[in-house]
Amino acid sequence: MQSSDLDPGHRVRDVRIVDERLYVDLEDGQTLSVPVEIYPRLATGTDEQRANWHSTRSGWGIHWPDLDEDIDTSSLLSGIRPAPPQ
Repeated sequence: MQSSDLDPGHRVRDVRIVDERLYVDLEDGQTLSVPVEIYPRLATGTDEQRANWHSTRSGWGIHWPDLDEDIDTSSLLSGIRPAPPQ
């Protein structure tokens, strides 16, 4: 999907992990929530590593540099789960 096809409201505003759930607040007011266990690197990361994130792809993605984890909002919105680690 090209960035021109994405809804500007689906840009990331905030990210947090609480009680083993990943919450992603979007610019349009939606909050997406998924179990953190579906992202093994996030699941095993420390609180400090999990808190160190930044937006990517002009706000349509999230990157955790300490964990080498990337998630895009289109995957979260469509319910696409990551492939299991090899």
